[in-house]
Amino acid sequence: MIGEILGDVQGQDATGLCYQVQQLLGKKAGRRTLLARDLKTQELVVIKLLSFGGDFEWDSLKLFEREAETLKSLSHPLIPRYLDYFEVNSPTIKGFALVQTYIPAQTLEQYLQTGRTFTEAEVKHIAKALLEILIYLHGLYPPVIHRDIKPSNILLGERSGNTVGQVYLVDFGSVQTVLGAETGTRTVVGTYGYMPQEQFGGRTVPASDIYSLGATLIYLVTGTYPADLPQKDFRIQFEQVANLSPSFTNWLKWMIEPSLERRFSSAAVAIAALEKPQPTNLPALIVGKPDGSKIQLTKNWDSLEIIVPATGFEPSIVFTVLFAIAWNSFVLILTIGVLGFPFLPINIPFALFLVPFWGAGFLMVYKFLFNLFGRICLRLNAEQITLSRELFSWKFERPRPSPRQSVNKLVYIPKHFTKGSQDTRIAVPAQLYIYSGLQKYQISGNNVGIKSEVELEWLAHELSEWLGLPITNPMGS
Repeated sequence: MIGEILGDVQGQDATGLCYQVQQLLGKKAGRRTLLARDLKTQELVVIKLLSFGGDFEWDSLKLFEREAETLKSLSHPLIPRYLDYFEVNSPTIKGFALVQTYIPAQTLEQYLQTGRTFTEAEVKHIAKALLEILIYLHGLYPPVIHRDIKPSNILLGERSGNTVGQVYLVDFGSVQTVLGAETGTRTVVGTYGYMPQEQFGGRTVPASDIYSLGATLIYLVTGTYPADLPQKDFRIQFEQVANLSPSFTNWLKWMIEPSLERRFSSAAVAIAALEKPQPTNLPALIVGKPDGSKIQLTKNWDSLEIIVPATGFEPSIVFTVLFAIAWNSFVLILTIGVLGFPFLPINIPFALFLVPFWGAGFLMVYKFLFNLFGRICLRLNAEQITLSRELFSWKFERPRPSPRQSVNKLVYIPKHFTKGSQDTRIAVPAQLYIYSGLQKYQISGNNVGIKSEVELEWLAHELSEWLGLPITNPMGS
């Protein structure tokens, strides 16, 4: 096709535009990408051809037309600009052509294939540039989802000063607008290794582009296709291959979270996390949730919640219940006697004297009910940390909430023994607590509900990873 002229060759179109093919840029089933020259302006353009052949599918035409309509509506300096769309009916090819501006730059894939490597700073620059493009695309109405972000669809210009070069996002052949999402039978588009789980099921949201970008960045820092890297629980295991700072490694892990609920929800949130990374002292050991644990842990980038359910009925509380019944019955009899008829003013001091006894009785009842129906909740978000005991609709926060930025220490003390009187050994249960300034938030111990050392180890490592704090053990072991 080199030298062939496409477009309004006969001059029948009002635009009179025609293009001379200069070079074949790419080819795959039913599609060709050509470099051509606009014979009217003498400028280079890119022509994408969709041809009618034996492997033609109507879904391909639907995506091709959608790409043309989408490009026509976009206006961004780092995205190719729509120029023309016409039917091709030549002796060598029949189909449709989409013309867009030519960007003189190589793809990231081409750079990687020639052996170029990227520093962490350069990868961060590329990440931020692409996230800013996604903010524009996802902020449109309806939002435009690219669905095929990968190294071959990202162009990188020549280095300029201290920057890695201008970054462009191209090839909107898989684009989806939210209002134009497929119904009925859905066409799964994208590239294996760069697609999140929800995209395989035909469900695509703006955060799907976040995942694809994260997988692309992992390819840049490892030099290995994401599909060739090991996986665990559907998450790409890249940490051992990439030589990155802990904070950037953690950021990339949030980008490629398989779960939509835990992944960065938007490009704006991802940029905010990239510009303000969490502390870098992350633990090396990752501990999974113990089998059979009833503790609920929910986390995403900007919030974490730990819910420790009630311990339930235990034989040891039978004595407490019986004692509480006897105690409150005795106090009730005394109260009736003091406040009984006839009531005299001199009885008031005696009634007030009984108030502490009622308090002790209610406390015993509360502890019994809490063991059966209560729960402990530790919540952290961008603003504060809170620890509360919750029973039915009652909620008691102790200690009081503290600012999130004041959290400065995570302490885990394994179960150990201490010496008591007469050289007896006293077992001290494992303890886990967080310091926020002078406040201490403890979620372990006999009085709190978590008695399993395995569960505490798991929570300690989850908190350490999320907070970016090392685990401190005053016992030194």
